[in-house]
Amino acid sequence: MLIDGHGRKVNYLRISVTERCNFRCQYCMPEKPFSWVPRENLLSFEELFEFVKVAIDEGIEKIRITGGEPLLREDLDKFIGMIDDHKKGLDLALTTNGYLLADVASKLKDAGLKRINISIDTLKPDVAAKIAQKDVLHKVLKGVDEALRVGLKVKVNMVPLKGINEDEIVDVMEYAKKRGMTIRYIEYMENVHAKSGLRGLSGKEILSKVKERYSIRKIGREGSSPAFNYVTDDGYKFGVIDPHKHDFCESCNRIRLTAEGHLIPCLYFDEAMSIRDAVKAGDIAKATEILKEVLRNKPEKNRWSEEDGEESSRAFYETGG
Repeated sequence: MLIDGHGRKVNYLRISVTERCNFRCQYCMPEKPFSWVPRENLLSFEELFEFVKVAIDEGIEKIRITGGEPLLREDLDKFIGMIDDHKKGLDLALTTNGYLLADVASKLKDAGLKRINISIDTLKPDVAAKIAQKDVLHKVLKGVDEALRVGLKVKVNMVPLKGINEDEIVDVMEYAKKRGMTIRYIEYMENVHAKSGLRGLSGKEILSKVKERYSIRKIGREGSSPAFNYVTDDGYKFGVIDPHKHDFCESCNRIRLTAEGHLIPCLYFDEAMSIRDAVKAGDIAKATEILKEVLRNKPEKNRWSEEDGEESSRAFYETGG
């Protein structure tokens, strides 16, 4: 079992397989050039897997593949298959922007993937193009349809932004609801890489928009999930991810691994330790020591609270959010 320095059980590993992305979303990396880390700087899937096996054997029960945009990395289905073959029944998920999903959803499902989270911030093509700086919506929605067709469980993520898509909060919910998908609204997380002047809606403001059409009641958090859940009067459940709330970090069970081998204990902070050299040398015992050291130093909480009011310098495209 993996326990951090604050007594929290850590059983969830998020693996960013690439920092590359084919979108330039305003809240993530709008000004970053279309470049990428040289292949030789990345751990191969075989090298990543050597560490993942140890993490699973030490107590990791849930793995989410992220990016950047993870579908940009070739043979991702083979990596998923390695993990699934090592431990059947593992909660194996993927976060994607959905742009390339239609062509690979079936392969991912066959490899062992169980669930997908897809970002849908709008149902309007012009607004989607404004947010992503690219005409993307048609292919994203096609990817959603194909994922559902092959039997993947799909969850929708939406980041409501003032003056951009705040009028679509309920519309995107109803799109998800109609297709049997859960939606989670994610408060915009202030970071230095986002477009200057961008403003998100608070959890209270998001709920206020939902209440214009529905009566809702609280359910609360489920386990270590970052979402606070609600249910509408007709029984539809949705969530709000609010990193600014004081209790957001209390049950954090996550640790992150980047494609270059950096183990990151907290999404907010830049602090990390590298397992790259240990894995390259085949010294998995050393990599395991580094994992446990990172857990001992895992921060108790982030600094997105209303009291702190800070921006993170974390590049989300390297860690997958």
